[in-house]
Amino acid sequence: MSTTRYRWVVLAGGTVAVAAGAAMFVTGLPVLAPTLQDELDLSIGEIGVLLAAAWVGSALTLLPWGLAADRYGERAALALGLGGCAVFLAAAAFATAYWALFVLLALAGASGSSVNSASGRAVMQWFGASERGLALGIRQSAVPAGGLIGALVVPRLAAVGGSELALLFLAAFCALGALTGAIVLRSGDAGETLDSASVRGILANAKLWQLCLGSGVYLYAQLALIGFTVLFLHDEHDVSATRAALVVAVAQILAVGLRIAAGHWSDVVGSRVGPLRIVGLAIASGLVVTAALTGGPVGLLVVALALAGAISMAWNGLAFTAAAELAGVGRSGAAIGFQQTVLSGIGVVTPPLFAATVSAVSWQAAFLVATVFPLGGWLALRPLDTK
Repeated sequence: MSTTRYRWVVLAGGTVAVAAGAAMFVTGLPVLAPTLQDELDLSIGEIGVLLAAAWVGSALTLLPWGLAADRYGERAALALGLGGCAVFLAAAAFATAYWALFVLLALAGASGSSVNSASGRAVMQWFGASERGLALGIRQSAVPAGGLIGALVVPRLAAVGGSELALLFLAAFCALGALTGAIVLRSGDAGETLDSASVRGILANAKLWQLCLGSGVYLYAQLALIGFTVLFLHDEHDVSATRAALVVAVAQILAVGLRIAAGHWSDVVGSRVGPLRIVGLAIASGLVVTAALTGGPVGLLVVALALAGAISMAWNGLAFTAAAELAGVGRSGAAIGFQQTVLSGIGVVTPPLFAATVSAVSWQAAFLVATVFPLGGWLALRPLDTK
């Protein structure tokens, strides 16, 4: 197969691997929240901490995995990490104590985070700048695609076999992603080598910090909407977990299209940051509408949640691409690892903070508070918006 054609195979393989990891991070654990709450008799605050577990693990390992991808290649980093994630999720299926489950989910997150840098670096090497936004948009569409699978499958498995069966499914999916990456990925010609000075340069890059922090705060809105929709509808409107998960599933379907469209849009206009800022305003608008409808009617509320949830996921591919391009192809693994580390740090604090806001005030207030974050990101990114 020609090199030109094989790049699409690399993109497809990376997309499958990312979908496997996303099924756990994005929806697998959040839609399992009502089941875990019942099985372990947990408060909403304890659920918030448990949902942060995978983010705690990934925050510690994303940059090292990015460096490993740059040094040893995408195939080794992805297969080893995602395979380890499968093992830890399988072990978590049989955990009976709260903190044992937390630790195993954190280890799963630490191991599975390899897929972010490894697959992103592979796409960076195989696609030029004029197509990179679209290619990484397709790659990032794997996140809502994997989330869709998690939203549709996990609640049904949990209804039959509890959290044990659901977690075993997520483990099997990650194992499939690891195998796919091991078979398909191979390195292109980066043309650069990674050394300690270049790594220090990445960490000292003020624009990269500004980009990662400015766009990273968008994640608060995404986790508030995607991570808590099932629990919100179940607790406040007596919607079954299975039916509530369908709202998340619809959001994932819409988000696939939005991520691909946003990536192509950025190629056309020649800017990643301009579209990224506009998406931030759209996220804030979706949160305001959701907050206004928290009391019902339920029909309008679920439409608002699905639309707002989809919009809240439209930004990541743009930020991902911008971070990689700032560092250059040869250092893209480290740059992506750094960007994802910032996101994981925000991901660690978001579920407990959002849950605490709900407990202290109300769901409506919590969604309104969440609007502060995309608006803040929109302002923080303004100096980088040069086109």
